[in-house]
Amino acid sequence: MMKDFKASALRVLKIESEAVLQLQQYVNDDFAAACQLLQDCKGKVVVCGMGKSGHVGHKIAATLSSTGTPAFFMHPAEANHGDLGMMSDQDVLLAISNSGETTELLNLIPVVKRLEIPIIAMTNNSGSTLAKHADVMICIKVEQEACSLGLAPTASTTATLAMGDALAVALLDASGFSSADFALSHPGGSLGRRLLLSVADIMQQGKDIPLVSKHQTISQALFEITRKGLGMTGIQDDDGILVGIFTDGDLRRVLDKRIDIHTTTVGEVMTTGSVTTHPQKLAVEVLNLMEEYKISSMIAVNDKNQPVGALNMHMLLKAGVV
Repeated sequence: MMKDFKASALRVLKIESEAVLQLQQYVNDDFAAACQLLQDCKGKVVVCGMGKSGHVGHKIAATLSSTGTPAFFMHPAEANHGDLGMMSDQDVLLAISNSGETTELLNLIPVVKRLEIPIIAMTNNSGSTLAKHADVMICIKVEQEACSLGLAPTASTTATLAMGDALAVALLDASGFSSADFALSHPGGSLGRRLLLSVADIMQQGKDIPLVSKHQTISQALFEITRKGLGMTGIQDDDGILVGIFTDGDLRRVLDKRIDIHTTTVGEVMTTGSVTTHPQKLAVEVLNLMEEYKISSMIAVNDKNQPVGALNMHMLLKAGVV
């Protein structure tokens, strides 16, 4: 007999999406109180849970840490055999248990209470032992599991994960945590590259900068463009100040006017008022400028408008900024 896989999958998604939507009723004063406890925490948020709650707890701890709330996961069984020493009286315990009666979690309560560590419980049972001993309880109750047997944690774990995200983002918004702060904790990822790389990290420097004097001929400028491979060259005056730029596009316009490239100086045909950048500018900002002005390369200048570097779209792509 052929099974209807799609119908089963759609039923699961419907149940789980409804479970997440039902959580809105639990974003209440207790939720706000939990956020305040976490925001006031001087140490770390210690996330604890067994089984599937533990798997979700790992993710919640990781999300909290990456969004500005230092956190780590502590396995309750291991905590009962020594790992509880990882906690300090500056921490907050975020205990996750769907039933609120997980033995390994409950065994920790006397010691946690003795250390006067605040407890935030995430459970579906307000009358549970965990909820009664917690300082704040966040309800994660769902109407039904998506498992057709009603046994495997499915909708309940999805709801727990979503509530964890709600906590993390609420704290992020309250603290003013920025995209740059996020990048600092993700330096190896593409987001880190996009947000932390400066122009100075990417640009060609020194002898690799395409530059000619305004007194040199167009043909000499073309040789510089070809030699440096950025599709353009900067034009300097006698004091080393950038006064213009000459690009492949400028060359096409020169050829249309039948100008002698061997006798005409590049200063006579250069583009003035060109868009430049500063070496300390973020590479992603330069990308935005290139897209805005529809250009593919740019000269970086210092505070005296002297060329100190050059880069193009290909270099941004290679660096992972695009």
